[in-house]
Amino acid sequence: MDNDTRTIRANLIDLHDRRIYAAAVAWSARHIVAITTLGPPDPSLDYLLPGFIDAHVHVESTMLTPAEFGRIACRHGTVAAVSDPHEIANILGTDGVHYMASDAQRSPIPIHFGAPACVPATAHETSGAELRASHIEKLLSEGHAEHLAEVMDFPGVLEREPGLMAKIDIAKQRGRRVDGHAPGLTGDAARRYADAGIDNDHECATREEAEAKLAAGMHLVIREGSAAKNFAALHPLIDSYPQQIMFCTDDLHPDDLVAGHINRLCARAIAAGHDRFDVLRAGCINPVRHYRLPVGQLRVGDRMDAVLVDDPDRLNVLTTWVAGNRVAEDGNSLSRHQPAALINRFNSAPVTADALTAALPRADPSDPSISLRVIECRDGALDTSERRVKPCWEGDQPTPDPGNDVLMLAVVNRYRVTPPAVAFIRGFGLNDGAIAGSIAHDSHNVIAVGSSAQWVAEALNRVIDMRGGIAAAGKAGTDQLPLPVAGLMSDADGDTMAHRHEALVTLAQRLGTPLTAPFMTLSFMALLVIPALKLSDRGLFDGERFAFVPLLDGA
Repeated sequence: MDNDTRTIRANLIDLHDRRIYAAAVAWSARHIVAITTLGPPDPSLDYLLPGFIDAHVHVESTMLTPAEFGRIACRHGTVAAVSDPHEIANILGTDGVHYMASDAQRSPIPIHFGAPACVPATAHETSGAELRASHIEKLLSEGHAEHLAEVMDFPGVLEREPGLMAKIDIAKQRGRRVDGHAPGLTGDAARRYADAGIDNDHECATREEAEAKLAAGMHLVIREGSAAKNFAALHPLIDSYPQQIMFCTDDLHPDDLVAGHINRLCARAIAAGHDRFDVLRAGCINPVRHYRLPVGQLRVGDRMDAVLVDDPDRLNVLTTWVAGNRVAEDGNSLSRHQPAALINRFNSAPVTADALTAALPRADPSDPSISLRVIECRDGALDTSERRVKPCWEGDQPTPDPGNDVLMLAVVNRYRVTPPAVAFIRGFGLNDGAIAGSIAHDSHNVIAVGSSAQWVAEALNRVIDMRGGIAAAGKAGTDQLPLPVAGLMSDADGDTMAHRHEALVTLAQRLGTPLTAPFMTLSFMALLVIPALKLSDRGLFDGERFAFVPLLDGA
């Protein structure tokens, strides 16, 4: 071997032959040149395995740029990520996708972006851009995207809507994967969705739903993010479908990313009693094969993408290599944080409490037949339900009733000045204050929830004044965090962002919310493609009927 060859002695976790043995792994430049068996596992050695891969993540949801996301993720043994940049694409179109791909060149790990399939997610909201089939073709042909990212308009897929099918066909003609997004589909609907060319889904919340999609030939991506947590319901399927399972975080806030990544999810699955090799293949190998990623699998000739851990079950990461280079060691990234270029589109004007109240309907409060449609959210989930309640009135308009956890929800168009959309919601528990943000999937208008129109206006205006960010305002205090990159991401380092975000969550909880990730949950209350009831900048929307509905029923 030449002088440039490097070697490590470790217990090799061979995921292909499903065995562990002491070995010397040698690599020169980027690739493994030899693996020498030394004997049975040696208790004095650490354990070497292929690196972890996040099979579906919106980097923007970490509030970090791609380069900074990579710096933090590699600490946890992540050597690659598959990402859908549709958050920034909804704001800036293909310029946003180009921005993400360009910034990712500074990342210590490769980030494989998809071409956003649904920008905007629906025609019932205002976004900053629209990506047509021609845009998808150009992104794929130019190399800025490698697959078709999640097809969120599942009703359009089931109806074989021509414009949507054209995007799928473009990807399939190039042999590219097509990511799914079809919450709640089972039976014949799941089969028809898969038959349209969809390869996987990360939106399954129940075992029944997941098994229907697996039976249709789709891969299941088990999600455990900051708000959407599906691992507990779906992990039993690892035993039955080991070749079709992958892991993802989807939407993960910076403090959660700093705490751990796919390594933590794999360790949890092993602790739940699943076969170690099946779990690690789901976390390290299945995404490589599914997406045909140029990521090493710890074989001779492969790129040296690997992780050293102290224990094969706990998976505490000691060292991470990407393309032969050591990128993280002992919990620290070996690359320095560098501020990112700033890019944005933000044209909202300040909002008054009177404008929020003026957006509410009027009715006769003495009419006993009138009921108020209320969105009901729950911790750990993105879907909502519809609740009908007796309105609390102020004059002839419904008003928040924080004593019964009926709060005001508002969405303000970030792209042009229009009247706000207002509804009511339960589950946030705020008793004297509001929280707001410019992260509102997927069009990323400004969204807020609070105990009164006054507090909602205060929180909204803090975000608007920053031209993007998150904020909390109430009797217990005020705080805000600017997100100058498209109103989605910061140019700060990940550890600082984790601390600042954690402080805002703590303040929101002091204001009364019981939610684990209140800002993440809030960001999904405008996502119309996840039923049942959501609010866009144009009004209250029923995701099951796929139509707007009135706030007051019987009026």
